Amino acid sequence: MPTHVPAEDRGDERGALLAFLEAQRGGIRRALLGLTDEEAARRPSASELSLSGLLKHVAQTELGWLDTAKQRPRSIERNESNWHLSFQLEEGESVAGMLAFYDRVAQETEEFIRSVPSLDDTFPLPEAPWFPPEARQSMRWLVLHLIEETARHAGHADIVRESLDGATAFALVDEERAMREKQAVRGPESAGQ
Repeated sequence: MPTHVPAEDRGDERGALLAFLEAQRGGIRRALLGLTDEEAARRPSASELSLSGLLKHVAQTELGWLDTAKQRPRSIERNESNWHLSFQLEEGESVAGMLAFYDRVAQETEEFIRSVPSLDDTFPLPEAPWFPPEARQSMRWLVLHLIEETARHAGHADIVRESLDGATAFALVDEERAMREKQAVRGPESAGQ
């Protein structure tokens, strides 16, 4: 992991878990720095993975787990016939739009995890061949699972980005830091430029 996660700054277990999740989300976001939608859609390795597809997948997967934990209908239905669509941008979708969507999902996750009375509270897992019947998991498990899922794909994103143009995770951390410093000098009114 190319960034240090100051979990103690969040003050509690929830904050620590959410900080580690956000650090992994940052790896996905940084992998897209400076790329056009066309570059982000490229598949430069033997894998079918692209950076824009990974972004869409992690955002939709996190939303799906929120739907499950909140026990609400799935926001996005996926099955064998359309599973591949969770790994590619479709007509009308863009990296910028997907990043904004991911930010909204991340905010909802944080608000939800901070609102539950206890991380030991449970929710029923969806029916699936890989889950035991009537299985339940804790909110703590949910966040740990999101960290695991996001970290797995952040690693994929590192490889895809390096295969595209040689940019490594460490170089992208430096690039992001330089962009933030430049923005701080120019002021908050320049954030959208």
